[in-house]
Amino acid sequence: MKKNIIYIGIALIVGLLGGFLLFGGDSTDKATNSAKDNHEHSEEIATNQMWTCSMHPQIMQPEPGDCPICGMDLIPAESGADGLNANEIKMTDNAMALANIQTSIVGQGEIGNNILKLSGKIKANEESNAVQVTYFGGRIEQLYVNSTGERVGAGQRLATIYSPDLVAAQQELLTASSLKESQPELYKAVRNKLKLWKLSEKQINAIESAGKVQEYFPVFATVSGTVTMKMVEEGDYVKQGQPLYKIANLNTVWAEFDAYENQIASLKVGQTIKVTTNAYRNEVFDAKVSFIDPLLNSSTRTVVVRAVLNNKNDLFKPGMFVEGKIEGAQESTSSKITVPATAVMWTGERSVVYIKTNPNEAVFEMREVLLGNANGDTYTIIEGLQNGDEVVTNGTFTVDAAAQLQGKKSMMNTAGGKTMTGHEGHLGMQGNNSDDSKGNTDHSEMKERIAVSNKFQGQLKQVFEDYILLKDALVNDDAKSAQQAGKQIIQSLKNVDMKLLSDEKAHNHWMTIQKELNTSANAISSNTDISKQRGHFKHLSAHMISSVQLFGVNENVYIQFCPMADNNKGAYWISLEEEVRNPYYGEAMLTCGEVRDTLK
Repeated sequence: MKKNIIYIGIALIVGLLGGFLLFGGDSTDKATNSAKDNHEHSEEIATNQMWTCSMHPQIMQPEPGDCPICGMDLIPAESGADGLNANEIKMTDNAMALANIQTSIVGQGEIGNNILKLSGKIKANEESNAVQVTYFGGRIEQLYVNSTGERVGAGQRLATIYSPDLVAAQQELLTASSLKESQPELYKAVRNKLKLWKLSEKQINAIESAGKVQEYFPVFATVSGTVTMKMVEEGDYVKQGQPLYKIANLNTVWAEFDAYENQIASLKVGQTIKVTTNAYRNEVFDAKVSFIDPLLNSSTRTVVVRAVLNNKNDLFKPGMFVEGKIEGAQESTSSKITVPATAVMWTGERSVVYIKTNPNEAVFEMREVLLGNANGDTYTIIEGLQNGDEVVTNGTFTVDAAAQLQGKKSMMNTAGGKTMTGHEGHLGMQGNNSDDSKGNTDHSEMKERIAVSNKFQGQLKQVFEDYILLKDALVNDDAKSAQQAGKQIIQSLKNVDMKLLSDEKAHNHWMTIQKELNTSANAISSNTDISKQRGHFKHLSAHMISSVQLFGVNENVYIQFCPMADNNKGAYWISLEEEVRNPYYGEAMLTCGEVRDTLK
């Protein structure tokens, strides 16, 4: 019995030892292999981990280290996809509300029920335009009509001229007058010579009866109308037949519309066209199509359609935007989509809009469009949008700034791509210029500057100088001075004369920018809370930067950026000095920020 117990015990020990050898080692290997796999997977995750700066979230680097801007230790960036496409950006509800971002769903223009809609402008009727000239040479002693826009009537005195030729001719008249009995033909010839210089019988008789030479002679208007151009100044010497004024009779004006190729077949001379304008929203004016241009504009692919409007009540002003509707006409293809001018950003070569790609969330993406005709505060979109697209119509520049900050495709950054270091990104463009360690670039490469007159640039510069006063007030934490600077901006904007912009695109861009600047300046001037002023200053700065980029202020300026402004979303501003003085935080973080660009 004892032997059996010993044998059973030995067998049990051998069995346990065999089981350990058969399964225990494999389990250990599996555990080892599992630990090794986990380690390798952890290393793979670490390899794909990106590192960022808590103070400057635009910094993205593939390995830990120090922030190249502030020197702080980098921290792991959030990993995991946000479900967005490569060039989509998502904005918070807070950011949407602060920037007052608004969207609208676009559709086809108001063409239906066989009604053709055209857009155009009021122009002076060239058939009734006239040029007032002088019929004798001399020096202008006095002008009685000194500005454009003045009305003149036929027979009204326009100027007084000292004419040596007329002085000599009068002397001839007085000599011939004494010989008129013996040499009547000579006398008659001298009088006719004076009549050719537009002297009346009454004037000639007065000279003859006075028996002395008259040194100064008046120039009278030969037509009635409105002075559209003054071409001389007092003291100028003029030649016989030289123009003094251009005078337009505005009793009738032209309404000139642009029609696309697919609309031409529906148009004919004599059609009734109903004309409306924003100046008189509740009135409709009837006119007849009097002319259809036989030549097509190859750049806009449009022809000019003209109608004559009665303007005896002086309702229509040349340059005014109008709309025309022709009943009973139908386009040969589908009509074009129209969007508000505020939705379009134009860089000189490209036009872009931002569309909302997710109807339930604030997700946006840039889209290039081909612009058609401009009509007041709207653009026709030829290509790039479809019916039902939801576009950003207010706060477009803010959305674009957010896209630039996140390295997504934007107005000037056509390729997209994340900014890797703070020294590689430029405002409005993406670059890796090793020669430009400070992040500055010559904006002439962007080809976006619009040529404007020195006078307009001077008026814009006054707005810019008031903006700098506002910026300095915020730097100094002075809400009262900021409020006053906001009021000065509003006043300076009123003094900017849009008539100085002859280019239609420049006119429309300034109209949009001026509206946005005025809105932000009003909000700042009516607020005493400096934090709210700074919120509106971000929006103001975006449009001020745009105006300086487009039109220039005849001065080098620095575009600076604070990554912590607006709850770490970042914000730009303009400065005359390269040294950073932060208007979004003032004394609290005076030097936080960096120079992103230099506009020359």
